[in-house]
Amino acid sequence: MIPVIDMHCDTISAIYKRRWRNVEACLRDNTLHLDLKRMKEAGYMGQCFALFTYMPSIQEEGEDPFEYAKTLSETLDAELAANADLIRPAYSADDIRQNFRGGFQSAIRTIEEGAVYEGDPEKIRWFYDHGVRMSTLTWNFENELAYPNRYIQSPGTGLFQAIPETERGLKAAGRDAVQLMEELGMLIDVSHLGDAGILEILDLVDAHTPVIASHSNARTVTPHPRNLTDAMLRSIAEHGGVTGINFCADFLTEDKKGRSRISDMITHIHYIRNIAGIDAIGLGSDFDGIGDELELNGAGDMQKLADALSAAGFTTGEIEKIFWKNVMRVFEEVLG
Repeated sequence: MIPVIDMHCDTISAIYKRRWRNVEACLRDNTLHLDLKRMKEAGYMGQCFALFTYMPSIQEEGEDPFEYAKTLSETLDAELAANADLIRPAYSADDIRQNFRGGFQSAIRTIEEGAVYEGDPEKIRWFYDHGVRMSTLTWNFENELAYPNRYIQSPGTGLFQAIPETERGLKAAGRDAVQLMEELGMLIDVSHLGDAGILEILDLVDAHTPVIASHSNARTVTPHPRNLTDAMLRSIAEHGGVTGINFCADFLTEDKKGRSRISDMITHIHYIRNIAGIDAIGLGSDFDGIGDELELNGAGDMQKLADALSAAGFTTGEIEKIFWKNVMRVFEEVLG
């Protein structure tokens, strides 16, 4: 069984929301995409748990985004304490290795939506001090740090169409945030950021600083703005970073049927290998953040992807790189 490190899931936010609706939910055993029992059975080494903040709801309820994200972090803390026989927190690559040797999975804490920092560097420091080791700058909305790709409402239909943001990138506070994250050793995650912002970050950071896209695919294969252009994929690779394959159907295929298929994942993996190299690919499932019909239906099915990659001609060494070794290399370089 090949170990797994997944760079992105929204399971903690999903658990918190269920509890808010008075629906019982926990990390150990649930009906979501991901729980600790299935992770253990599937050979997980580490899971990045995003503290995802959906700003429209926060604004509607009059909540403070910083405090809301703190509550999510406390929810993760409580789950880790309740399940210390299965999973332990990790703040470095060495923690992940030690946990795995001891028979434990690792939880890596991340932020999805830089609005929680409210443009304040001290709040970035606060989250780092409280265990966050990876962060996006945006989700799908403009915030104090940067611009994501745009969503334009089509006249008549009321539907929203995603448009690449090629002009507006980082704001001044965003450039300061990137510099601080680089200094702290917090991984800079460009998923959800607009095109201009991604390219600006890749130019702004040191040439030897790995930058990741935790859950994005190849735009040439599936032309959605959440996916990355060839130039972005290559630049991330040149920085020593990785792009995590996202299992969301809209980012895997254009067929609009809402079906996430393993064959489409392999198509993206093949393409990124050819464009950026095998060392630039990881996993970023987006479990519990996507509502599609999933062929790979949760953490317990992860080895199906390994089997399919093997059948598609990938060597065991290449599959190990995709499943955990590439991400571990980045963690070693940035987190220590």
